[in-house]
Amino acid sequence: MPEIWLNYGITDVVLDIKAENLEQKIDSEGQVLEDSAINEKLEKLDLSKPMELVVLHNSKSIQKIISSLFALCEQKSKPFPKILAEKRILNLVKAGLPEGSSINEFDDVDISNSNLVFMGEMEFDGLFGYETISTRLIKKFGQESMLTAYAKRQGHLPAPGQYPESLQEAKKFTDNFEIQGIEIVANSQGIVDFSIGHPSETMASTKILESNSIKDVGQHKTMVISTGKDASNDNLGKSFSSLWNCANAIKKDGLAILVAECKGGLGSDAIQQYIEDRLTLEQLRNPTKYISGMEDLLFLSEVQKNFQVGLISILPEFYAKKLNMISLPGIKYSMDYILKTQGPKQKVAVVTDGARLLLR
Repeated sequence: MPEIWLNYGITDVVLDIKAENLEQKIDSEGQVLEDSAINEKLEKLDLSKPMELVVLHNSKSIQKIISSLFALCEQKSKPFPKILAEKRILNLVKAGLPEGSSINEFDDVDISNSNLVFMGEMEFDGLFGYETISTRLIKKFGQESMLTAYAKRQGHLPAPGQYPESLQEAKKFTDNFEIQGIEIVANSQGIVDFSIGHPSETMASTKILESNSIKDVGQHKTMVISTGKDASNDNLGKSFSSLWNCANAIKKDGLAILVAECKGGLGSDAIQQYIEDRLTLEQLRNPTKYISGMEDLLFLSEVQKNFQVGLISILPEFYAKKLNMISLPGIKYSMDYILKTQGPKQKVAVVTDGARLLLR
């Protein structure tokens, strides 16, 4: 019996699946950078001026860059950068920091400070095509610009790996600020590449993600999808990206089971309002104001016309049912459910790094 480990929050859980039921295990690929190459690229940063490093989410690749940067500062006798992170991830980021570093809460609504260097790992995104530093910033600080970006989406289905007009809106938004970014492209093994510069320039790394992450895998009747890392399944809204990345590889009337702990809850005002009956699907088509996570709610209702969605998370079963998803109490139950509803010979495709893969 092959043992497949899938990320679930800060731990991994094992999917026990018989060899005859495993159709394919799909993971991300790509050559990872050696430490020497990472240090060489970091030399491009001007270490003589004060730097405030804003960590947009936590991941192994982000921790790796921070520790390499600190080692470089030490070697060159330069001051360590100040590290900032949002309150909800402060302790997570802190736990992975090198000795001698301190971290403060980033609660600044003003992002025009030119000492700010934003740091994030690139993924795919259903609305923008790609999740970049620019798209993270427009989501967080550009409420009005988000309405325009949402209006420029490509239809009602997610478009990961595309270059919709919405992405240009995010670029336009960050063009207003004199800030820097460290945009990382990674896979399950480590850092594939990263670029340093203004977030509207580092966006060009989408090409590197694209060349390493698109996989032609055909269509599958049943798929179990793990996002691949904690930061990508911290909340339900975020974990949906992995589902959008795999949607084109799921057969009509098939089943996709999303493995996402969601310890941060729903992570989406729109999903919250929908569950509380304060928002209808009809209102999502032409809204007058943007509510965070609207696109995911819209995309979910559309993909569910093609296949069923199951969810393994710590969220109350009531939430899943309200969103028309099958709630499964744990990874073990997912295989039981598949074999019971689809027959003991059903083949299952397993995706281990859904946030950084694009299947077609």
